[in-house]
Amino acid sequence: MFSGHDVGTGVVYQDANVKVTAVENSHFDFHKGAASGKHKSYSYRFETPDRVIVFTGDTGASDAVTELAKGADLLVTETSSFEDRMQRLINSGRWQKMTPDEQAGTKRQATQGHMGLEVVGKMAARAKVKTLVLSHLTARVDTDDYTPWAEEVKKHFSGQVLIAKDLMEF
Repeated sequence: MFSGHDVGTGVVYQDANVKVTAVENSHFDFHKGAASGKHKSYSYRFETPDRVIVFTGDTGASDAVTELAKGADLLVTETSSFEDRMQRLINSGRWQKMTPDEQAGTKRQATQGHMGLEVVGKMAARAKVKTLVLSHLTARVDTDDYTPWAEEVKKHFSGQVLIAKDLMEF
């Protein structure tokens, strides 16, 4: 049996083999009103004697995550394309059925609670990470080829960019 609990930020675990540091990221910062501050989302840095790996989890642009990722050997980050998501909604007819407020909320959640390709590339470049893995990818319209996403990220980041696939090893 497993029982989860929040551990907060800072060093959340350390032993002789690994040090784990957490920061609160910006995934829920776009919430306003009663929902504001209600939920938390964290990013994690795993430091071992021979490498550093950072996982962003769901987040928007975040100075805290950029700082956490500084010098990482591997940055595993979620990324999305609001344009692809909106096109899927248009193609299905769902976008047209939304009110302007619902459309604005969908856009705000997708662009502020998640990282677009340019944001990911610039964050990885500022943090000077070695390798970037694009993960937790939103579905694309009529294709499962994410190569154009990697190429878009490479406009802002000169390191290696990989597209996550199940069971990859590094």
